[in-house]
Parts: sequence; C-alpha cells; structure tokens
Amino acid sequence: MKLIDRKEIKTHMRSRLQRDVFHQMMFICSALFSLSVLVILLYRIALAGITYIDIGFFTHFSSRKAEQAGIAAALWGTVSLMVIVAFVSLLLGVGTALYLEEYAKKTTLTRMIELNIQTLAGVPSVVFGLLGLTFFVYMMNLGQSLLAGGLTMSLLVLPTIVVASQEALKSVPRSALEASYGLGATKWQTMCRIVLPAAFPGIMTGCILAVSRAIGEAAPLLVIGALAFINYFPVGIMDEFTVLPIQIFNWMSRPQEEFQYVAAAGILVLLALLILMNAAAVILRNRKQGRY
Repeated sequence: MKLIDRKEIKTHMRSRLQRDVFHQMMFICSALFSLSVLVILLYRIALAGITYIDIGFFTHFSSRKAEQAGIAAALWGTVSLMVIVAFVSLLLGVGTALYLEEYAKKTTLTRMIELNIQTLAGVPSVVFGLLGLTFFVYMMNLGQSLLAGGLTMSLLVLPTIVVASQEALKSVPRSALEASYGLGATKWQTMCRIVLPAAFPGIMTGCILAVSRAIGEAAPLLVIGALAFINYFPVGIMDEFTVLPIQIFNWMSRPQEEFQYVAAAGILVLLALLILMNAAAVILRNRKQGRY
C-alpha cells in the first residue's frame, strides 16, 4: 500500500483552505455590493421624495399639478385590494394544500396537479393579468372593478401560498397526528387543532412572500384596466380603482420634473406599507411559533 506523504497532505489542505477563503471573500463582496446598491437607491429615493410627504399628500387625490397631487385614492385602493387578496388566496391556498397533503391519494393525477402548481409559481405576472381579463372582466362581467383586480392578484399569489403551505404541513411531526387519532379525535379535528396551528408559522411565511409580491405588481392590474387617475374613494368592491404602483407609474411617465419627486414620495409610502404589513405578519407568526 502506498503511503501518503505528510507534506503532500499539508499542501493539499493549504490549497483547500485558500480556495475556501477566496470563496468567502467572493460571497462577502457580492453581498456588500448588493447592499450598497440598495442603500444608494433608497438614499436617492428618500432624498427626492421626503419633502413631498405631508398630511396633504395622504389626503389629496391625484392632480395634474405636482404640488397638489396625493395618494388618497391609490392608498385606499391598495389596502382594499390586499384585503381581498389575503382573504381569497389564504382560504383557497391553505385549503388546496391541506387537501393535497392530507386528504388526496398520491396518484399520478395529484402529482401532475402539484407539478402544475409549482410551474405556475414562476409564470410572469402579465399572463395572470390576461387570464383575469378574459375570465373575470369579460366572462364573469365584473368589469374594471376592485373585485376583478383582487381575484386576478389572488391567482398570481395562489401557487406560492400552496407550495409554502404544503411544505409547512409536511414539517408537522406524524407522531402528533397519531397521538391525536389515538385519543379519539377525528381527521378534521386533528387538522384544525393540531396540524394547522403547528404549521401556521410556515404558512404565514408563504403569505408574507406572496402578499409582498402582489403589493408591488402593476402589470396584471394594467391589463385588466385599472385606472391611473381617480379623484374619489372606491366604496364597493364593484367600483373602479387604482393602486400605488399604477399611480407611481403614471407620475414617472409624465415629462414634468416635479412629478418625479412625487413618484419618489409614493415609492417611500409603498415601501413603508410593505414593511408595516410584513412586520405585522412576522410578529403574528413569531407568537404562534413560540406557542406551538
């Protein structure tokens, strides 16, 4: 048997350690570069838009004059749309994941359904806009309403919630289900009192990611005909609406330089709303996680 030279081993280990240090430095440089770009971008947006944020900016409607422009209708439309999206997508997404994971038999059909759901998670958002235009706007005659927009955006985020909910349900120990069945609980009681509470943190993580994607999307809503100029609050779910991304897009497309600053202020509000929603969801998730 050939003996291994200690000097050769040290040389080999030194080479591996050098490659390891090199890769670590590459990763650190990549992270620092990404963070620096993000910081510069946020700094420029804040510098341009902070002077336009005041009480009037939240109470005024959109205007052709930059100094009178506000986000009242767009902010109300965004919050209303997110309520519809969260309710519909959470109900359908968690229900679908629960059925596929706990009730449906593992057949070729169910595997094909799961594969299609995972594929839909990577489909461009404009495709969901075309689907919403065809089905909700024209076939169901919902028009350019808040309900049509909410259902369209629910289709957009539904695959993400289903996949995340399935992974959360898989993480629940089987021993907990067996113990529940051993105590005489029915399958539905086990799902409601054991499985769903234990999987709640993972489900909330998927919902955070999904709603975060939906709140910044403008392409599907532009396809279904969401308006860019509204000077009233949408009262019912069948009223026409606008949202912050579309309002920001409209301001950015105007030639006046002042509207670029107004758009920057709208971006700051959109970021703040996104952070607030995520923070609330994270706090709720952590409380449930600590309990179960």
